[in-house]
Amino acid sequence: MTVKAIALLKRKPGISREAFVKHYETSHVPLMMGLLHGVTDYRRNYVSGVDSVAGPAAAPFGYDSVTELWFEDRAAFDDAMRVMADPERGPKVAADEEHFIDRPATQMFLVEEHGPDRSTGR
Repeated sequence: MTVKAIALLKRKPGISREAFVKHYETSHVPLMMGLLHGVTDYRRNYVSGVDSVAGPAAAPFGYDSVTELWFEDRAAFDDAMRVMADPERGPKVAADEEHFIDRPATQMFLVEEHGPDRSTGR
């Protein structure tokens, strides 16, 4: 069964939105895809900040990317977490993230996706 993780990422103070997107796409994505196996989809959704809708009591949304990572199964997700914790490979990811991500503000969680069945449209 496919496993989906969402990561909420905030750009590092002092970096422009354009520089954030450029570094993510040209440096971080290739690095991650070279290290992680079992990823079936990797989408970066960059928050535009315009035409947003929020309730009157909602806190301001403080993230620049809503990233979606799909894994073949739970074993592939667990393997990715081992890669991130590995003393040889994990620091490479952290070093790259230091260039553009406010790392202490990162949130990542697994989600259960529901929606239309592509085969039936329901």
